[in-house]
Amino acid sequence: MTSIDKAVIARVRKGDRNFEILVDCEKAIEFRKDPSKVDIRDVLAIPEVYKDARKGERAGNLKEVFGTDDPFEVAKKILIEGEVQLTAEYRKKLQEEKLRKIINLITTNAIDARTNKPIPEKRIELALEEAKVKIDPFKSAEEQLKDVVEALRMVIPIKFEQVKIEGRVPVEFGPKVYAQLQRLGEVLKAEWRDDGSLHFIIQVPAGMQSDVLGKISKLTHGSADAKVINNG
Repeated sequence: MTSIDKAVIARVRKGDRNFEILVDCEKAIEFRKDPSKVDIRDVLAIPEVYKDARKGERAGNLKEVFGTDDPFEVAKKILIEGEVQLTAEYRKKLQEEKLRKIINLITTNAIDARTNKPIPEKRIELALEEAKVKIDPFKSAEEQLKDVVEALRMVIPIKFEQVKIEGRVPVEFGPKVYAQLQRLGEVLKAEWRDDGSLHFIIQVPAGMQSDVLGKISKLTHGSADAKVINNG
């Protein structure tokens, strides 16, 4: 159990009644994500259910509302169905995590519409600040991506697209590259030539083209002939 001094309130409203528990902020969020991985005893600061935790007023008739008067079972339902009060520190941590994921999604899948080149992370960070984008700590990065991109387009031209990379790999590196193709992108074509070399075409998010070309070069010690080709 966490200490009461460091606990935050988790609450749920049932009809006109309020039910609150004192919990460890981070463990409560972890429990909400996957209850099977967190022991409810580690989440609660004290095994009590309140109608007003700040005043120390306990809630009554739990069985009537939750079907049980076991405080641990009631706490599970409050955490799953209700809301958890976040500390300022943890809210900031969640926002930073979501921000990094959003930036990663953009750098991986988008390019600068003017140059057709990937957009550096730092450029996206500065653009987010300039556009005054607010990151919601409770929504997933994927849920927020559309709104974030719309805001960013006021600052930098962004477009999402796939590009094709065509390559020829010498015979001595062919098997090694062939084994990695599925990990590098969507394989559109892969065939062995009469001289033993590997010819392939893969499709990747535009923002990853430089990374993929770099990986192919590393796998073949620079001997592969690989390049981005026009779609069509």
